[in-house]
Amino acid sequence: MKNVIFDFGNVLVRWEPEKIYAAHFGDEAKAWWFLRHITDLDWRQRIDAGESQDECIRELQARHPDYADAIEIYRSHWREMLTGEMPGMSDLVKELKAITSVYGLTNWSMETFPEARRHFPILQLIDRYVVSGAEHLVKPDHRLFQVLLDRYNLRAADCIFVDDNPDNVQAANALGMEGIQFTGAEALRAKLGI
Repeated sequence: MKNVIFDFGNVLVRWEPEKIYAAHFGDEAKAWWFLRHITDLDWRQRIDAGESQDECIRELQARHPDYADAIEIYRSHWREMLTGEMPGMSDLVKELKAITSVYGLTNWSMETFPEARRHFPILQLIDRYVVSGAEHLVKPDHRLFQVLLDRYNLRAADCIFVDDNPDNVQAANALGMEGIQFTGAEALRAKLGI
């Protein structure tokens, strides 16, 4: 079987900031609006690419003072945004480790990743990984994938890449990997044929 490379957020560990913000705003629609328009993807990717979370938060609070308290929640409650391991994935990772090599490639801040790894045993199962915050690159940038391939002496054609984000799956496919969009452990198990 090919090497299997896992994304971490919403593949191994569930990341649900919308739950924290829905409680804060008392409204799910407001929470989603805030995540899309204030702490948007571009802003989150700056943190995942290694910029200081504190500096990014201060800058965003200065631009949106009416949301300063909500923006602070991104730092003060980030751990609560990780709501548990994805069902069935711990067993699947263990089974895969018995038959092939398993790796990780994640967009994650190095300011928070070590604590998350200590807290979630499933992340400890992956001992060969690349974290965007350490490399100052984020998926779907092909260069981040290449860091993983080079570091562990892998050929793209020998790898399966699993991610919940279709853009990242498409980037993996473009590099010659077999990209699989994650929708759940059982569907992944079927696609992997195990």
